[in-house]
Amino acid sequence: MGQVGRDGGSARGLPAALEPVLDDFAEHLRSGRSRSESTVRAYRSDVRALLVTLAAGAGGRGEATGLASSADLRTAFTLPALRSWLAGQVAAGAARSTIARRVAAARSFSTWAMRAGLVPTDVAARLEAPRPHRHLPEVLQAGQAAEVVRTSELGAAEGDPVAIRDQLVVELLYSCGIRVAELCGLDVDDVDAERRLLRVIGKGDRERSVPYGRPADTVLRSWLECGRPALAVDGSGPALLLGVRGGRLDPRAARRIVNEVTAATPGAPRVSPHALRHSSATHLLEGGADLRHVQELLGHSTPATTQIYTHVSADRLRAAYRGAHPRA
Repeated sequence: MGQVGRDGGSARGLPAALEPVLDDFAEHLRSGRSRSESTVRAYRSDVRALLVTLAAGAGGRGEATGLASSADLRTAFTLPALRSWLAGQVAAGAARSTIARRVAAARSFSTWAMRAGLVPTDVAARLEAPRPHRHLPEVLQAGQAAEVVRTSELGAAEGDPVAIRDQLVVELLYSCGIRVAELCGLDVDDVDAERRLLRVIGKGDRERSVPYGRPADTVLRSWLECGRPALAVDGSGPALLLGVRGGRLDPRAARRIVNEVTAATPGAPRVSPHALRHSSATHLLEGGADLRHVQELLGHSTPATTQIYTHVSADRLRAAYRGAHPRA
């Protein structure tokens, strides 16, 4: 096998004749199960890496595959070749999560290629993905979260529209526990101010209603009355949160906002928007919220995804017990 690059492919490039195959596969992903654009890009990159490796002649038992066109997929795209590709990445030290994603990409491509008549069978259906390690999510202590929110209020108190927006970003991410992409996807009409509810479109285009509290309501009203009008331009459209040029706020900008606010908060670690979501879920459960209610708020499809937050709470309880109980 040739040298494996950081993206899982060979050092050689992809034959030009296979570029249309990648284009068609990406279009299939976009029109299918409502995958996000980031998922489409990741799957396309993974399949490109696979095809580059096959084109370089890395067959399942070391034989040359001769992959130069879509017609060659019928003989080059085999289960031994796929396993060899993955084994090379494992040997190169790729993370388990990366391997699992590439298995998912290969499976998706294999199913599509069979239906498109490019390969005779769905060979990747038998690929097994490594089980990901269940890492406990990073969370803020309740006091730290309160300090982060207070830090975000500092500039907003002076009426700066960007500061008001930044405060709203932090407030909604923590108080509602929504994903950063969900936050940036909100439109003005998604706000039910009377009932203090947000209409959120989550993964798989699943819609849910998420409540927000009085502090968030205060910031949201300030943003809609003063902050947003100051940043809005003719092309702003219905977006709730705007960037400095008036377009819809980008998730990368929201991550930068959270990073800067937490970095400026004494005693709090620098965290991501997802860590605010983790913190929100953990604090809800520690406050006595029902697991299924938290599942609904977070937009998890199964309770099993939400249960990881009970592990965090259990760890904190165990630490408190060990530190305080005389018989610990």
